[in-house]
Amino acid sequence: MANGSVVSIAIFFLVVCLLFSVVTDAFLTAPNLLNIVRQSAPLLIVAAAMTFVITTGGIDLSVGSVLALVATLSAVTLQAGLPWPLVIIAMLLLGAAVGAIQGFFIAYERIPAFIVTLAGLSVIRGIALLITGGYSIPVEATSPFTVIGRAWFLGVPVPALIALAVLVVAYLAFNETRFGRYVTGIGANAEAVRRAGVDTRLTTLMVYVLSSTAAAAAGIILAARLGSGSSNAGQGFELEVIAAVVLGGTSLFGGRGTLVGTVLGAMTVAVIANGLILAHMSPFLTPIVTGTIILIAIWLNFRLFRGAIRSR
Repeated sequence: MANGSVVSIAIFFLVVCLLFSVVTDAFLTAPNLLNIVRQSAPLLIVAAAMTFVITTGGIDLSVGSVLALVATLSAVTLQAGLPWPLVIIAMLLLGAAVGAIQGFFIAYERIPAFIVTLAGLSVIRGIALLITGGYSIPVEATSPFTVIGRAWFLGVPVPALIALAVLVVAYLAFNETRFGRYVTGIGANAEAVRRAGVDTRLTTLMVYVLSSTAAAAAGIILAARLGSGSSNAGQGFELEVIAAVVLGGTSLFGGRGTLVGTVLGAMTVAVIANGLILAHMSPFLTPIVTGTIILIAIWLNFRLFRGAIRSR
């Protein structure tokens, strides 16, 4: 089933690329392709972590707000004179802490993930707005911090290399470790996994730690690339992430996930956004197309996995 989903999204991805290559001559140029990879790095990083969350049968709606808060605080702390390595460490720890708090309420207090992370979406974005007053906070252009988002290494954007490293680690963790097997098991049959002696609550908490930490990393990259931190960053980002994961073949009902499919789903979302711009179409079409993709992906998810759900 997962292999079939990967093949389907791979075909769809190729069709989308072919379509935009016909519509616009600039799409298949090297600078544009590298630009797509660079701009999709935050999406790829968070989508990889979201695959773990959705495979457990959960969801994290707060990733866009965590991204905004971290981008904002990165700029604020850099302006305050904190060394950039410490800023990065502090922001990643902040992301982990946010994930741990949300994961506690989900795993130990049994509050639905949708409710907890929806509240987190509002509260975290509100904190970012409170800090900035709605304004962007600039990052000094000469700061080494900007290297994370703007530098190139061997002709490849550094954000893309960071995303590649995260994807490799996520793939190995998901497919080759006990933790990955526990994540899949919790989504398929949490009670059976619990009776086998696995601490399902701790595992569930950890996937939300991973999700928020990944969102923090994405916020760092975004602030470094744009040279500023804004409380308005990442609006609608959670929808793009969920679209990428579900479009890639991960079941919204839990128990089935694929990192390869997630990568293809994320690149499809990124290519559509880029192609619409190159085709000189309204940028307001992007959320419409993304929402349509989510609807279709959820419908296909339901159709593909409905039989599996009934058999549990």
